[in-house]
Amino acid sequence: MTALAPSAPRRLVLADRVFPRHLVVDITLIVLGAALTAGLAQISIPLQPVPITGQTLAVLLVGATLGAVRGGLSLTVYAAAGLIGLPVFAPEEDGSHIVGTAAFLGSSGGYIIGFIFAAIFVGWLSQREWDRKLVKALATFVGGTLVVFAFGLPWLAFVTGAGVEQTLEWGLYPFILGGIIKALIAAGLLPLAWFGASKLEKRDEAEKS
Repeated sequence: MTALAPSAPRRLVLADRVFPRHLVVDITLIVLGAALTAGLAQISIPLQPVPITGQTLAVLLVGATLGAVRGGLSLTVYAAAGLIGLPVFAPEEDGSHIVGTAAFLGSSGGYIIGFIFAAIFVGWLSQREWDRKLVKALATFVGGTLVVFAFGLPWLAFVTGAGVEQTLEWGLYPFILGGIIKALIAAGLLPLAWFGASKLEKRDEAEKS
């Protein structure tokens, strides 16, 4: 069976270094990426109208690890899971979850859509080896974070009717420090993961020779 990504020219991402390309493997990784995003979404600091969550870190890691196509599909699966009613989005202050169309029509809806495009953006750069060195990786993940805001802020303004300054106070300023920290974490993890994968590959080649 063929993989989901085109076979030629194939630009490797971390998942391709670790796992064989196969349709079943691709589907499994896509589902696992959605599950990781759902899990980190539960790490939440409730704020109104948009909470601070671990979702963006998951988006960055999934996009970089799986690449543009599988990363985008993984976050699409995540969004679809919330749309059909699964409690995958960040919890409210009382622990409940807004799901279904209400989640997309609410203040966080633009961010959820932005996750998909951020994963595609990060994955596209990672396929061009931007996730393998610290400086480029940091630029990649900061860029991916900005993609999320590019979708989230206009939607927040539309839904709430807020002006520019109020929208930034609600939807950007509280997230700047956290966004930087999450980008730094991702930029540290991916080059380290690539280093470890390369070491394992060299060890396996030495054992076979």
